[in-house]
Amino acid sequence: MITKIDELNWKILHFLQENARESYTAIGKKIGLTAPAVAERVKKMEDLGIIQGYKTKVSHSLTGHQLKAIITLRAFMGKLKPFLVIVKEYKEVINCYRITGNENIVMEVVLKDQFHLEQFIDKLIQYGETRTHIILSNVVTNAPVGKLNF
Repeated sequence: MITKIDELNWKILHFLQENARESYTAIGKKIGLTAPAVAERVKKMEDLGIIQGYKTKVSHSLTGHQLKAIITLRAFMGKLKPFLVIVKEYKEVINCYRITGNENIVMEVVLKDQFHLEQFIDKLIQYGETRTHIILSNVVTNAPVGKLNF
């Protein structure tokens, strides 16, 4: 179901995606609404599932995870379904996508060091062939979802 989002809601979404802790008063001042009007619009977008939650961004490097990587998996015959169950238990995996193409899975992982990476790959290889790409830096991170103009 596609929900029509008006200009004011797009502006509210923009500010919440920049800082989910920004007050409704501050957002309202920027877009010309009262705090209760902003709160009502946010509540409606939450109820519709447009806003799905609020998260805290954490620095992986400052929590002892010195490596961040993208790992793709090309599952062996009969191993994809078991992998889809077990991957949710891996603490290293911060994002996991099932994709089209030669590989079935793309994972974003955080790891302590290269030894941790080796141990993690050893867990994965029972499910399929892996490819690992070490992330050197973030170019775009959590960019806000904006209005598409067609």
